[in-house]
Amino acid sequence: LDRERAEVHRLVVEAWDGGSPRRRGRVRVSVRVLDENDNAPAFSRDEYRARLREDAPPGTAVCRLRATDPDLGANGEVRYAINRRQSDPDGYFAVEERSGVLRLRRPLDREARALHRLVVEARDGGAQPEGGLSAQAFVRIEIEDINDNQPVFEQDIYVTSISSHTQPGTEIINVVATDRDSGIYEVVSYRICSGDPHGMFSIDPQFGIIRTKKQLDHEAQPVFAEKQQEYTLHIAAEDGGSPPLTSLLMLDSLAVKIVILDINDNSPSFMSSPLSYVMEDVEVGFLVHHIIAKDPDEGRNGQVTYHILSGNENKAFVLDKITGLLTTAQLLDHEVQERYSLTVMALDDGSPALSATQVLTIIVLDVNDETPVFLKQLYETAVHENRDPGEFVIKVAAVDRDAGLNSLLQYEILPGAGYEKFKMNSDSGELVTAASLDRETQEVFRIKGSPSRSSTAQLYLTVLDENDHSPLFAKTQYQISVTEDLEEGSAILDLSASDEDDGLNGEVMYSLIDDTYGAFAIDSVTGSVVTTKALDRETKSQYTFRAVASDCSTRFPRSTTVMTVLIQDVNDNVPKFEQSYYKASVWEGQSPKTDIIQVFATDLDSGLNGETEYSILSGNENATFLIDSARGILTTNTGLDYENTSSYRFVSASHQLILLASDCGTPSLSSTATVLITVLDVNDNPPVFSSPEYHAHVKESIPIGSHITEVAAKDCDAGTNAEITYTIISGNDRGHFYLDGRTGSVNLMKTLDYEDTMKFTLIIQAT
Repeated sequence: LDRERAEVHRLVVEAWDGGSPRRRGRVRVSVRVLDENDNAPAFSRDEYRARLREDAPPGTAVCRLRATDPDLGANGEVRYAINRRQSDPDGYFAVEERSGVLRLRRPLDREARALHRLVVEARDGGAQPEGGLSAQAFVRIEIEDINDNQPVFEQDIYVTSISSHTQPGTEIINVVATDRDSGIYEVVSYRICSGDPHGMFSIDPQFGIIRTKKQLDHEAQPVFAEKQQEYTLHIAAEDGGSPPLTSLLMLDSLAVKIVILDINDNSPSFMSSPLSYVMEDVEVGFLVHHIIAKDPDEGRNGQVTYHILSGNENKAFVLDKITGLLTTAQLLDHEVQERYSLTVMALDDGSPALSATQVLTIIVLDVNDETPVFLKQLYETAVHENRDPGEFVIKVAAVDRDAGLNSLLQYEILPGAGYEKFKMNSDSGELVTAASLDRETQEVFRIKGSPSRSSTAQLYLTVLDENDHSPLFAKTQYQISVTEDLEEGSAILDLSASDEDDGLNGEVMYSLIDDTYGAFAIDSVTGSVVTTKALDRETKSQYTFRAVASDCSTRFPRSTTVMTVLIQDVNDNVPKFEQSYYKASVWEGQSPKTDIIQVFATDLDSGLNGETEYSILSGNENATFLIDSARGILTTNTGLDYENTSSYRFVSASHQLILLASDCGTPSLSSTATVLITVLDVNDNPPVFSSPEYHAHVKESIPIGSHITEVAAKDCDAGTNAEITYTIISGNDRGHFYLDGRTGSVNLMKTLDYEDTMKFTLIIQAT
């Protein structure tokens, strides 16, 4: 009995005897069926969908679930609860036990979780050992975004440098800000807030690309610390909300700093007078004139050195190329030469170098000469090493107050240490080398000289260094390995080169040549090689370039060493499926281990970091499918029946699963893909009539064409396998009836005669 179909059965019971005439008696019997808890609650829908703003307050009603139970009393009383083991473990939602109203319990954050899937259980009040019968429904709640996140710049500070001759419209740097919100709220626009009073720059409001608007001039820029020219731009990033949220790059440590690099576009200009006076009796080394030239360029482009181009053929003067101090290199004699015209050049250190010239006129003033004595008791001078014998060293001079032959002086060198390396002109007092000098062997000579029959003077001579040694690296090549996650600015190697020369000739400066792809730089003083940007092994796994060691002289002797930098892999790439969504089909009835589809995921990393393994993450509770962890081939694990399950979905709470691709790195990285597998139908089910036999009662007088009855059959298969055709296979020999093969409708084709035939039995086949 089934109370839900018929609660009361009313019978008429008849009794009769065997007499003649037969007598009968009747009685009415009512049978009431008592309820049993044999019906589970049933939800009105298998899945409920709702949308909720992420700023909804706790207590907000999300939706109402409804389940019914046809049983009576406690057996039919339905109570609702969220299945916490299967969903919402953090308790964001609660359902009212009796009404089924689902409400929000805790504040939401769409950026943390944009979709909630709940499993709600409806249970009746029956007395089964488990506490009644139950049913489940699924609730899908999508969280709507609000504009509660401001844009965030990828870097706290951006620094770049450009040439002062950069043309307008040149791209300088690209700043990037992102917004965790979605839709219009994540659209970011950029603008320059401050730091550009003269409108020298522009920024693309959509892409954040900063470009020049005007021609830059390094010399026209304001002067900053350490004479570096720079702009500090304050950048704002706004999202698309109303009102928009803004993130600013405004502080010194949160800004775009643009350094204007100088180019050598200015020649030196002389500031000092072109005329000077000097007494003829001044000592050697006497300061004659201070030559001054200015160059408005910066750095080496503005460093000026001084040189005598002509007019000093007798080496009467020495010009310090750094300070511009012009001193006497020998004693002057008004009677020999009373005027000098020196062509002086001021040369900057740019590349290419620029210069200016000036004609400096030096007038030697006369002195009344008297006693025959050396003009100085001690002469100090210097001579370059490695010069051929006969190189002029210095001219010593003595004057004699006498006249005639007694005033004619003869000079000679007195024997002493190293005197054999020099030769004195006995008439002029000029000292020249008799052999090539080597500063590294002996740097200082002390020589005594004398005019005949007169007093002596000492010559203190220093051998000047020539740049005759090149810097040498400790090794001709270096090979080092670094990981690709090395931070920008990290030192990877300290190079060292030595130079035996002295002063600027022995000061080593370092540089890099060949293309480093902008990834490395070297400290010109210390030789420390550092990274200048983030490295990516997947983009470039090896760099080969040369380091150059040069000294600071004008000849620039140099040596090189080859550097090879190998980039070691870091697990920084996630395996990526070729498709995010796959579709496949398989015929029902296939044997287990039948291949369905092969998925592929690629990982740009190398070694274990790039080896990919496949697995089914969830939704395969019945172990219906298997996946080859190495090849990604998805196969059946059990026989499939179309009529039982027509589709299996990966990644869903309602028959959805996840395919996972994981690499073998530490820690492992992974990604997912969705697969829809459709089970194709095989015609393995015969049609089944709704009843094994049909009865129809008709009057013999019904007209031809009248509808008699209708048969119906169903087929569990699908498509053409379930399209049924009806035929009469026996009982209609005389053609009294017509059967519609498509609908199963039976109609009269000939007149009936009760006296002829009172019953027809038709055998109908459904195919």
